[in-house]
Amino acid sequence: EVQLVESGGGFVQVGGSLRLSCATSGFTFDDYTIGWFRQAPGKEREGVSCISSSDGETYYTDSVKGRFTISSDNAKNTVYLQMNSLKPEDTAVYYCAASYGPVQTILLHSAGYDYWGQGTQVTVSS
Repeated sequence: EVQLVESGGGFVQVGGSLRLSCATSGFTFDDYTIGWFRQAPGKEREGVSCISSSDGETYYTDSVKGRFTISSDNAKNTVYLQMNSLKPEDTAVYYCAASYGPVQTILLHSAGYDYWGQGTQVTVSS
């Protein structure tokens, strides 16, 4: 069965850092685009970043460019999201998702992703 399991969330002060992990199983990792999404209370889910597992091409939403970095460890079938210079606006439940399609087509469109993890909470406070 396909599984995506997020970890690494927690509480952090403004300006701090966290590294999220998305461990995947049950599919051919290199054939998929992996994305990170987040949803804050009362807000719509938004795309944060995505990566092509085959060639490492990445995309970021404007609000996190220069602060967040997505990467993959293909030997572990795991994708990471390094989050630096965290702001209160980054507070949300973060989800990883997988799409059987090229990153250039799927990008950060939620409807294009086939499988989703359970989410991990990130809370940024002063």
